[in-house]
Amino acid sequence: MKKKTHPLLGLHSLIMMIFIYVPILLIIVYSFNNTRLSGDWKGFTFDWYVSLMKDRHVMEALSNSLIVAVSSTIVATIFGTLAALALRNVSRKLRVSMNGLLYLPVIIPDIIMGLSLLVLFTQLHMPFGKITVIIAHITFSMSYVYVVVTARLTGMGRQLEEAASDLGASGWQTFRHVTLPQISPGIISGALIAFTMSLDDFMVSFFVAGPSSTTLPIYIYGQVKRGISPEINALCTILIVVSVTLILLAQYILNRGKGQKKHKMLPF
Repeated sequence: MKKKTHPLLGLHSLIMMIFIYVPILLIIVYSFNNTRLSGDWKGFTFDWYVSLMKDRHVMEALSNSLIVAVSSTIVATIFGTLAALALRNVSRKLRVSMNGLLYLPVIIPDIIMGLSLLVLFTQLHMPFGKITVIIAHITFSMSYVYVVVTARLTGMGRQLEEAASDLGASGWQTFRHVTLPQISPGIISGALIAFTMSLDDFMVSFFVAGPSSTTLPIYIYGQVKRGISPEINALCTILIVVSVTLILLAQYILNRGKGQKKHKMLPF
C-alpha cells in the first residue's frame, strides 16, 4: 500500500522551490528589460546582450574564464580518472583513507580552500595570475571527477575484465577495449561537472587571481558593488543557462551510461 505524503511536506517543498528559484527567474526576466531601472518593466529587448558582446572588459573576463576552465578540466579529468583507477586496486583500508583526502576539497568551505591556496602560493613566491587560478581549479575539480569515475567503476564490476584476461588480452588491451568504454560516460560527466565548477567559481579564484586574470564571476562581483545593471543581469543569465545545460548534459550522459548493457562481445 502506497504511503500518503503529509500536505505540509508538499507545502514546505513548494516554499523552498520558490525561495530558491524566484530570485534566479527575476534575474533572467530583468535581463530583457528595456530600461536600466531594475524594478520598472518597460518592455522586452536584447540590447543588453548585444552591449555585452561589445564590452572589451567582459570579453577579456570571458576569455580568462574559458582558458582557466578548459585547462583545469583537461588536467583534472586526467588526474581524477587515474586516481580512481589506481585506488581501485589497493587495499580497502588504504582506499578509505585516500577517499577521505580526495573528498576533502568537495567538503571544506570554499573560503578555506581559497585561503589555504593563497598561503601556499605566497610561500612558494608564485606570482598570481592564470597559472595560479588553473592550479587552484585543478585542486578542487579533480575531486569531482574522481567521485563520478569511482562511482562508475564501482557499478561496473570486474566480470568483463576478467573475461578479457581469460581470452588472452593484455593489460592495455583490457583497459582500451573493456574498461575505458565502460567508464567513458563517467569521465565525460566528470569533465562537464569540472568545467561547470571552474566556470562558476568565485571564492577560490578571488583569492588566487592576479590583476590580469579576472574571471567572469570576479568581474560580476566587481560590477555589482557599483550597482546591479541590466548588463550584469544578462551576463548572469548566460552563466546560469550554460551551467544548467552542462549539468543536465552530464547527468544525461551518466544515466545513459548506466542504462547501457554491461555485457557486450569482447573484441579479442
